[in-house]
Amino acid sequence: MRTLDFSPLYRSAIGFDRLFNQMEQNLNNSNGGYPPYNIEQQDENHYRITMAVAGFGEEQIEISQHQNRLIVTGKRAEADAEDKRHYLYQGIAERDFERKFQLADHVKVIGASMENGLLHIELEREVPEEEKPRKIAINGQRLIGREETVVNDNI
Repeated sequence: MRTLDFSPLYRSAIGFDRLFNQMEQNLNNSNGGYPPYNIEQQDENHYRITMAVAGFGEEQIEISQHQNRLIVTGKRAEADAEDKRHYLYQGIAERDFERKFQLADHVKVIGASMENGLLHIELEREVPEEEKPRKIAINGQRLIGREETVVNDNI
């Protein structure tokens, strides 16, 4: 079991206590890393989560997003009494799961697909125009709007 002490960081990182609490919570997560997943950054604003969900069909997986939380849930179909198998060795996990991801602001799910036992979830970050950085001219004319042009009235 890994344990990390984030207390030295609390002294110098003001306002990041929520982030550290989430990191501690994720380290102490009880699902044992099932199912395994990758997070890939495709470019500056596009990401992909790939989860290994062998044995699950599309109808057994539910993906939901509520504010900044993405939840992926897999529920196995109930097996009949006569469908019970006797395994000599069972290395493929056949259990329900719930995997939660905390998304950054302005990140939304744009699609999902399954291919060869892998669930791909496509994410995109869309920063609103009013939150994007803008340049301010020094000793320049006063800025009123973002895309405003200056008109000369002396013509």
